Amino acid sequence: MYVGLKMLTDFTTITPNTLVKDADKLMEKDRLWMLLVKDGDKLAGFVSKEDVRKAMPSNATTLERHELNYLLSKLTVDKIMRTDLTTVPPETEIEEAADIMHSKNLHGLAVVDGDNKLLGFINRNVMLDVLVEEMGLKQGGSRIVFEVEDRSGVIHEVAGIIKDMGVSIISTSTFFHNGSRIVVFRVQTDDPTPIAKKLLDIGYTLIGPDTFKESWK
Repeated sequence: MYVGLKMLTDFTTITPNTLVKDADKLMEKDRLWMLLVKDGDKLAGFVSKEDVRKAMPSNATTLERHELNYLLSKLTVDKIMRTDLTTVPPETEIEEAADIMHSKNLHGLAVVDGDNKLLGFINRNVMLDVLVEEMGLKQGGSRIVFEVEDRSGVIHEVAGIIKDMGVSIISTSTFFHNGSRIVVFRVQTDDPTPIAKKLLDIGYTLIGPDTFKESWK
């Protein structure tokens, strides 16, 4: 899956000439933590809620109201915007984008082409939607979870068993916990018991919440 297939394309942007006070109103209205700044169709930078609030006069200011109004009528986003925004191209793999966001503790990434044209935006909500989609949760079915040695051929082997039992596979995933490999199959059946029994019979170790209860205490 690529970022360009999941990125948001309908989102609020501002220009370098946007008044800071108007940017503040937009953030408040739409409950945004940041706004991307576009110059034409190119990405120019961004402003965060913190940046905007720091630029706004505080209640402790000694300026008169008319002086405040004059100041706010002149203060534009280009005076405070930052240009150190991390960007990715649309062909970036979604897991790579997630890793960038995690390692840099980012709420989102701007998506641009080779000419720095702003194409979209991807945030943590999108990443969570992708996780739910890839795990097949909304397609129903049941989960089969088992622990195996980290060896090749496991998914092929189990997929063959499930196929031979006439059940469709919705999704597959692998995780690692304390050095062990955990494989998750979501299968299109409300009763995975026959599949579970077959896997137990040929030596697979099935796991569930009870497996980890002692470590959660």
